[in-house]
Amino acid sequence: MGFINPAVPPDNVLQSRDKPELERIKPIAQDWAVNGFGSPSALYVLYLLKLAAFVFVGILIIGRTEGLGGVSDVGDWWTEPIVFQKALCYMVLYEMFGFGSSTGPLGFRFIPPMGNVWYWARPGTLRVPPWQAQNPLAGSPGNRRSIVDVALYLGVLGLAAYLLFSNGTTDDATGILRLDTTILVILLVVWAALGVRDQVPFLCGRPEVYGLMLFVCLFDPANWIVGWQIAIVCIWLGAAASKLTRHFGSVVAVMVANTPWQRSKTAKKMLWRNYPEDLRASKVAEYSAHAGFAIEFFVPLVLLFSYGGTVGKIAVVVMVIFHIHITSTLPIAVPLEWNLFMIFGILFLFDHYGAVPLNTLESTPLLLVLLVVGVAIPIWGNMRPDQVSFLPAMRYYAGNWATTQWLFRKDTAAEDKLDSTLVKSSPLIVKQLETLYDPDAAELFLDKARAFRSMHPHGRALNGLLKHAAPGGDVDAYTVREGEFLSGVLVGWNFGDAHWHGHNTLAAVQEQCRFAPGDVRVIELESQPIHKQFQRYRIYDAVDGLVEEGTVKVKDMIEHQPWLDLNYGFPIDVEFRAEEAPSAGGAPRAPVAGVK
Repeated sequence: MGFINPAVPPDNVLQSRDKPELERIKPIAQDWAVNGFGSPSALYVLYLLKLAAFVFVGILIIGRTEGLGGVSDVGDWWTEPIVFQKALCYMVLYEMFGFGSSTGPLGFRFIPPMGNVWYWARPGTLRVPPWQAQNPLAGSPGNRRSIVDVALYLGVLGLAAYLLFSNGTTDDATGILRLDTTILVILLVVWAALGVRDQVPFLCGRPEVYGLMLFVCLFDPANWIVGWQIAIVCIWLGAAASKLTRHFGSVVAVMVANTPWQRSKTAKKMLWRNYPEDLRASKVAEYSAHAGFAIEFFVPLVLLFSYGGTVGKIAVVVMVIFHIHITSTLPIAVPLEWNLFMIFGILFLFDHYGAVPLNTLESTPLLLVLLVVGVAIPIWGNMRPDQVSFLPAMRYYAGNWATTQWLFRKDTAAEDKLDSTLVKSSPLIVKQLETLYDPDAAELFLDKARAFRSMHPHGRALNGLLKHAAPGGDVDAYTVREGEFLSGVLVGWNFGDAHWHGHNTLAAVQEQCRFAPGDVRVIELESQPIHKQFQRYRIYDAVDGLVEEGTVKVKDMIEHQPWLDLNYGFPIDVEFRAEEAPSAGGAPRAPVAGVK
């Protein structure tokens, strides 16, 4: 790996460029297993500088609040309640503007390195209403961003900025400096209204984290510390519980293999059962996954119930190290600032205010909201992942994501039509890369991302479904693209939620691009419900709609290699398949029930 240039791929990777899909994935997956993505070292330095700027600017803005004492006195005022409140507004503004998660090359965004504000503030761009078919409040036009949507989005940014730069008000009963409650109520209402119409920017602001904690600020100051403590503990518990699947061992292996400071190939080979021919997660990776679950589940409970003291201090240190470790791996999608906020929250809520008794939370309505948002919604989201985004379900980086693959027919130049016809937040990823590298190198980067997906259990199922998605099973007639790439381009943000780049987005694209039958197919693979051992898939055609539907078993994903022995062999239970139409190569006619 060079400081400026990416690592040069091995010869077997370069020689695989003109081979069929699975033959390309195999050598790239084997290379990823010990070398990761191969990003240049300078890229990691830039992300570290970005984190330093994030902290410095935050301190600079919050420190100008009247009554705090200025930036030079940060050691004296960082524990003031209004500082935590403003930190929440800072995070909302930072994320929704586009500076946070999934920014830059590690978020698969190159030129420009972000979308967000440049896209969501433009009428006529694509939007993704939640529960679109059952949502009467989504408004019209259903797939295009209107002036109302733009106003709601900019309203959230403006209100968050106002609160962040304001001097706050003094609470009449306690004399504590706090944010203006009236403006805060308006912010939360506008944010909720945005969520009803446009789920991507709504979720980008992380309502399950910062929105919930801002809601706590509406109540009497006596409730704040414990309310915030419960909210942050629910985040940890939800994230930990979502890792109780067979997916997480592979996540740990892939993430550690890509860690910039871990350069030992011997250590990385230990992550796999038998490198290079068996790239299933090893016992080392699985034990590491179990340890991660134990830390994230049990240590927060110690923080909540220890009331400070020696045990509480030890728990604080453990959780700080936990989040430092996650940050140091610079994981794909780079949720780095979120981890820094969590570290601040640990020090603020459990180190400085760790001795505050739980019975100081006196508001029953607040407790009910905390339990609904922090417990009930994550439970429902894990049981019905098709109905709840993985963010409010608190299923963070657990490997159990909803995913998509998009197939573009080569001989009709379908992908080029997408690039030339649609109003997007940026050019297609391959076009972005071609401004930096030659076309072959650009395609190689995209193949690396395909290999990354294939090294997760759900990626093996997606590879197995390619022959089901391509008419006549002719996968080589199509260019296969990650839905994550298209999410960032088409809807302005990508962060692991295929609900933003599935069939609803395909329908919105089709309104403008007018693809022919068989030109574009999308495979949707829903997350695994926590109480079931299978995942549901659907395959859609841009013109003809649902082509096939069924399930795949998690145990089969775990047992197969990323490249499926180069023959697309993967057990699939087909519940519905539309008959093929010769003229379209895949247009549905009569359904065939019970096909296996």
